[in-house]
Amino acid sequence: MLGGYAGKILDIDLTDGKITELKIEENVLRQYIGGRGLGARILWDRLGSRWEKVDPLSPENLLLVLTGPLTGYFHGARICITGKSPQSNGIIGSTVSGEFPIELKCSGWDGIIVSGRAEKPVYILVNDENVEIKSAEHVWGKTTKTSLRMLTKEVKEELDKRHARLGIVKEPAAIYIGPAGENRVRSAAVEQKWSHAAGYGGYGAVMGSKNLKAILAKGTGPLPPVARPEEVKQLIQEYERLALSRDRIRRWGTGYSGYEVGAKTSSEPVRNWQEEWHDKKTIGGDRFDLRYWVKRYWGDYGCAITCMKLATVKAGPYKGAITDNPDYELEAYLGPNLGIFDAGAIIYLSSLIEDLGFSGINGGNILAFATELYQRGILTKDDLDGLELGWGNVDAIAELAKRIARRDGKYFDILAEGTYRAALKISELKGVNVLPYAVHVKGVEVGAHGTRSDEDYTHDICYACSVQGGDHTSTVNDAYGDMLTVFQDSAVYCAVIAWGGTEGLDWKFLRAVTGWDITEEEWKRELGHRIIHIQRAAELLGGPDVRWKPPKDDDNPPRFYEPLPSGPFKGSTTDKEEVERRKREYYEAIGWDKNGIPKPSVLRKLGLYDVDKDLDRIRKP
Repeated sequence: MLGGYAGKILDIDLTDGKITELKIEENVLRQYIGGRGLGARILWDRLGSRWEKVDPLSPENLLLVLTGPLTGYFHGARICITGKSPQSNGIIGSTVSGEFPIELKCSGWDGIIVSGRAEKPVYILVNDENVEIKSAEHVWGKTTKTSLRMLTKEVKEELDKRHARLGIVKEPAAIYIGPAGENRVRSAAVEQKWSHAAGYGGYGAVMGSKNLKAILAKGTGPLPPVARPEEVKQLIQEYERLALSRDRIRRWGTGYSGYEVGAKTSSEPVRNWQEEWHDKKTIGGDRFDLRYWVKRYWGDYGCAITCMKLATVKAGPYKGAITDNPDYELEAYLGPNLGIFDAGAIIYLSSLIEDLGFSGINGGNILAFATELYQRGILTKDDLDGLELGWGNVDAIAELAKRIARRDGKYFDILAEGTYRAALKISELKGVNVLPYAVHVKGVEVGAHGTRSDEDYTHDICYACSVQGGDHTSTVNDAYGDMLTVFQDSAVYCAVIAWGGTEGLDWKFLRAVTGWDITEEEWKRELGHRIIHIQRAAELLGGPDVRWKPPKDDDNPPRFYEPLPSGPFKGSTTDKEEVERRKREYYEAIGWDKNGIPKPSVLRKLGLYDVDKDLDRIRKP
């Protein structure tokens, strides 16, 4: 028995309203598992032959919302959002936690493929076998939290009538977008629960381009059966013991790092990465805990760690702002990265960014990029319609975010294209090369972990060679360095519990749920490589507006080669020669030629004959 799968996927074309059922053969599931891996395969099957011609913001692109076999059984459920990325023009698997994947699986579906474009704003409602496309005109233009409240109330009332015999129905779960997504801002996120976000990839903009405000799900059935139930129960208990032993992450979440990553490892973005060190204890974990937390344990389905917290500003100019307490990435990108070292202000900006529907990382990056250009006199008060930016100017930065989300004005419209594309356009308009201030890798803004001190987990080629660009959750050190992340994103479960090592429990869990005899070694040498190579092909073909040239674009942001100006690692920098040497080693080890293109022999060995043929379009004779 194949365990862990519902056995079918929804295939929805918004252009004609057609809803069909897609079944995936078991051999394909075994090769690609689910989530990021299965998404890459589906995308290539449908779009690969014309990849470079497909505009990510056109009806032709696909939005894939996929669970994996471990979703719902492993602590803390996640969903993977993927498609052709408006940021990189490649494929990025972006996961987010919450209850939506549970409701989807309990409705009898492993995922959803959305194509086309609705004539007017809509949302999709999945309630077991009953799948509907409904009007979202009444919530279009509204902030994320307002939209979620309105749609949840509306759907719950309908479900209460539909399932009156069941008594009071628990509210449905949802994924949704805000104004940034509606306006196709390339750093727009897909959000879940209150303010959890799948930020990398820019898939909020893909939803907006399809006039799709939200997808809501409510399932009344059980999760699919597993192959070895008793073993799964034992593994759940083992993971629970691991979770409860990780006291700091359980009590504080990743937010405890807001002070430490800057002060101790000098790898936190400060003023658009002009520095990476600070010693501001005003953003230490205790400052959020003691003053702002209103709910200490804000866990997702079945999670024993509950690293998420809920926080609100209770007094002062930002009173009433409420959000997930910022995790480390948001603390960094909406704090020191903007010259802000006040916990309350960071919570306010986090709440605002999430209400607008931005990715906190990608959105925070573009805000800092614009602020540095203002600092250097490249962008002026006139360019920004009277807005005066400055490091630490919370109100001005908040207004900047609102104007970008609305594409309200010439330069705000340009900034809505993301850091890299905005840098190209502003360089052209101003006659000044501003690319040195754009901190991205292949169009994807970099996570809040630098490489210059070499004291963080990110080193030389970690971002440069990743098929997900600046994604800090999917970095590489060697040919096998990213394989666990690819597995987590494909089996679709939370990586936080797995931090610190799980001694092979992940693979035991997969075998117990599915019944497949897949080993870590097989994954590292074959299955994971198959997914990486499809993503690499998509990244290299790119298009239609941006294409990456390997190995030139397999590199760090220029800023990462500037010596650190302050702190205990002052003068340290990323070694360019070491990056080039390690890059060549990685190419050879992963199976790419000296130009960074996957070798035909490797692709054929992996059974990727179609990918090999498609890559002939960029291979030199």
